[in-house]
Amino acid sequence: MTHPQDPLGTPTAGTALALTPLDELRTALAARLSPQARDWLDRALDEAATRPGTHGPLSIWELRLAEAGRRCGAAHADAARVLILHAAQADPDALTRVYRQGTADERRAVLHALPHLVSGPEAVPLVEDALRTNDTRLIAAAVGPYAARHLAPHPWRHAVLKCLFTGVPVDRVADLARRARGDAELARMLGDYAAERTAAGRPVPEDLHRVLALTGAAPETGAAPGTASASESEPEPTPSPGPEPAPHGPVDPHGKES
Repeated sequence: MTHPQDPLGTPTAGTALALTPLDELRTALAARLSPQARDWLDRALDEAATRPGTHGPLSIWELRLAEAGRRCGAAHADAARVLILHAAQADPDALTRVYRQGTADERRAVLHALPHLVSGPEAVPLVEDALRTNDTRLIAAAVGPYAARHLAPHPWRHAVLKCLFTGVPVDRVADLARRARGDAELARMLGDYAAERTAAGRPVPEDLHRVLALTGAAPETGAAPGTASASESEPEPTPSPGPEPAPHGPVDPHGKES
């Protein structure tokens, strides 16, 4: 399997966090951190591996997740959190707890960590929850390699459309070419969405044509701008006033710093 040589220095760094072997991720992160931040990360990873105890209801390593933004900087906090989650060998129950109780940054790190920690479909509800939000960074993290492996065809198609609705580049959709190939239902949904956009006088996203080409479907001659309307495509999302409910309860960040 190929993977980015510099997982922290590309526009698709979020996808790289899920694809890069963790020893390489740690090396790349250490090279970018200050000496003080490297020392903190080393201690945090050691604590996560040895699990020295709890602070109230939280494990020590969960507190370190909350500190990562301040200690490592916002640009490197996701990578630090993925490494801490792996060092703690967080199982699906622990990942669900962090996702439910954490900030948006911590939830995003959980999504990036899924391919490294969960081999089966147990964490699919977390992906589905992220896809119900309008947070584009959560959506981009949700359509990574874990979703490519475990998301069923119908929700996966809607995940692709959600990227188009919200402006998340389809480059963030892991394994897009393989899953889109020959998918006539996805092609139909894309055609409906394109027709709906043109009927409303709105531009059709260029990424839509890219995905449609991957399905192998030829553009319909009757789908010229302004000549068709969609009947079954998903409507444009409306901004939500707050976080969507999580799979097993409300997602209420507990105020930890990130």
